[in-house]
Amino acid sequence: MKTRKQYVLVGAGVRGLEMFARPLVERFGDHAQLVGVYDPNPVRARSVSARCGGVPVFADFDAMLAATHPDVVIVATIDRWHHEYILRSLAAGCDVICEKPLAIDAEQVRAILAAEARSGRTVTVTFNLRFAPLMVRVKELVQQGAIGRVLAVDLAWWLDRQHGADYFRRWHRRLENSGGLLVHKATHHFDLVNWWVDDAPATVFANGQRLVYGPTRAERSARCTGCPHRETCEFAIDLNADPLLRDLYVEAETVDSYWRDGCVFAEEIDIWDTMSVNVRYRSGALLSYALNAYSPYEGWRATLTGTAGRIEVGEALSGLPAQAPQQTLTVYDLRGEQIVHTLPKVEGGHGGSDARLQAELFGRRRRDDPLQQMADARAGARSVLIGDAANRSIRSGQPVEVDADA
Repeated sequence: MKTRKQYVLVGAGVRGLEMFARPLVERFGDHAQLVGVYDPNPVRARSVSARCGGVPVFADFDAMLAATHPDVVIVATIDRWHHEYILRSLAAGCDVICEKPLAIDAEQVRAILAAEARSGRTVTVTFNLRFAPLMVRVKELVQQGAIGRVLAVDLAWWLDRQHGADYFRRWHRRLENSGGLLVHKATHHFDLVNWWVDDAPATVFANGQRLVYGPTRAERSARCTGCPHRETCEFAIDLNADPLLRDLYVEAETVDSYWRDGCVFAEEIDIWDTMSVNVRYRSGALLSYALNAYSPYEGWRATLTGTAGRIEVGEALSGLPAQAPQQTLTVYDLRGEQIVHTLPKVEGGHGGSDARLQAELFGRRRRDDPLQQMADARAGARSVLIGDAANRSIRSGQPVEVDADA
């Protein structure tokens, strides 16, 4: 008889290790047990296993399910494979924890929702930003009616030239792998707005361009390793300088020829680095969203305007602006009053939100969830559907209707 809930991991990259495997083994052993790891690249799988106490490594995903009979499958692969492993896990009678995004397009989303309904099992999507204290305070204020019914949201997110550039070095830089940043990255942001306003998208219109990355520079090579321009390129990285990246990627290159340090100016890059999206919700509320991946520092800014007031909130995540000792959120009401909420900064991954989410995933989950912080497959679907509709709108130049109940 099982005394602990048993988990297996598919996808042995940095996120699979640091967000799921390592904390599960090191912090939640009383309640949870990692009983298997699978990755198409066995070198990466063995490296993750070695860092997690020698968890069994499997050469085949279905063989792992048959041998371990897990309660839950954790999916942390390349985005394009999420739906495949989710479908196979549900068919095997397992619940699923999926790293965002749930999938990369509407067709995959529909297949997952249908399979979940048939199986009677559940899919949880790891939207860690729902656990970030500043995001939580916005949700609480909106739910309490501090600004009345939300009518309009403006959200701008900018990635710096370290974090943003990294998406153009890796597998994410191909739309077929990630759905582009409007799916892979913006799924976090669209989910936040969906969650804050408790509404579903109806229509999407978007624009996107490549202005910094891709073949915009003549001085380029296949990858940073061995590049003749690395001494003068501000985007050059050295994988061997980080033991984890060296073990997970450099040592694994001979198996699948995957380069973790691809040139950010490569011809094959087909995702956008500058994007704007307009969303109309079923209630009539409007979202104006902007994302770029080449800012001098990283951060975000949001405003929510409602029938009874306005919330202004944001934070810097890198560079000098990020050194502020606290976070602030301001509420303006229709009487001209201004209420400032000051929150202390929280240490840890993604502003402490990773640890809070991990506790819900692998510890003793709360019986109630008044803010609906745990995201189900429907929430994961709605965020992907906005990103997929935005991609289609950019290609067609036309607005795209969204079936959020697909």
